[in-house]
Amino acid sequence: MTQKQIEYDRQVTREGNPGKPQGEAGYEMLERMGRSHFEVTGWGLGFADIQPDDSVLDIGCGGGAALKRMAECVREGHLTGVDHSAVSVQAASDLNREEIEAGKTDILEASVEQMPFPDQSFDKIITIESFYFWPSPEENLREVFRVLKGGGRFLVLCDIYKKADLSDEAFANIEQYQLSVFTPEEYQVMFEKAGFSDVKVHLKKETDWICVEGRR
Repeated sequence: MTQKQIEYDRQVTREGNPGKPQGEAGYEMLERMGRSHFEVTGWGLGFADIQPDDSVLDIGCGGGAALKRMAECVREGHLTGVDHSAVSVQAASDLNREEIEAGKTDILEASVEQMPFPDQSFDKIITIESFYFWPSPEENLREVFRVLKGGGRFLVLCDIYKKADLSDEAFANIEQYQLSVFTPEEYQVMFEKAGFSDVKVHLKKETDWICVEGRR
C-alpha cells in the first residue's frame, strides 16, 4: 500500500468516525473494515460454535459483513444486528437485503445501553471490533447478560488488547479515538462481575487479537 493510500484511508476513518459511522466517509470506512476484519472475524467465530437453528445477536454490527457470513451457517435460526449508527444500519441492511427480505435477518438502530429485546432472547451474542466504544463496559455487559439465554454464549472480539508491546500506530489510534482497551485479566474480571461463567480468554499468537467468551 502506498503512503498516499495510507493517508487517504486515515482521512476516511477520521471523517467516517469509527465510534459512530457517519456520512459518505462512514459508508466507505465500513466497506473497508468489512474486508480488513475478515480474517480476525473468522478466527473469533471459530469459538462461537454457531448452530443452524441458533438465534444470534451481533452488537455493533457495522456494515453487516459478519451477519452476512453467519447467515451461511444459521439456516433455520435467526440473525439480528444492532448498531447505534444510522449509517451502519443502512449499510448493513443493504448488504443483507436478501436475508432481510427472506425474514432471516433483522437489523435495528439501538444502543447496547438499552437493547429492545426481552430477557433471554438469544442463543449466541457477538460483538466484533466494537467493544472499544461501549460507553460503560461493565454496565453494558450486564445488559448483554440480560438478553442472553441460559446456557448461551457471548463473545467479544477485538484486534487490539492492552499490553506493553503494541505498535506506536496502535497506541496513537487508542489515544486519537479514545478506545477502551483492556488486559486479558481485566476482561476476565468484568465478565465475571456481569454474571458470566466459564469465562475464557483466547489470544492468537504473533498478533494483538483477543477473543473473550462467557456463558450464562
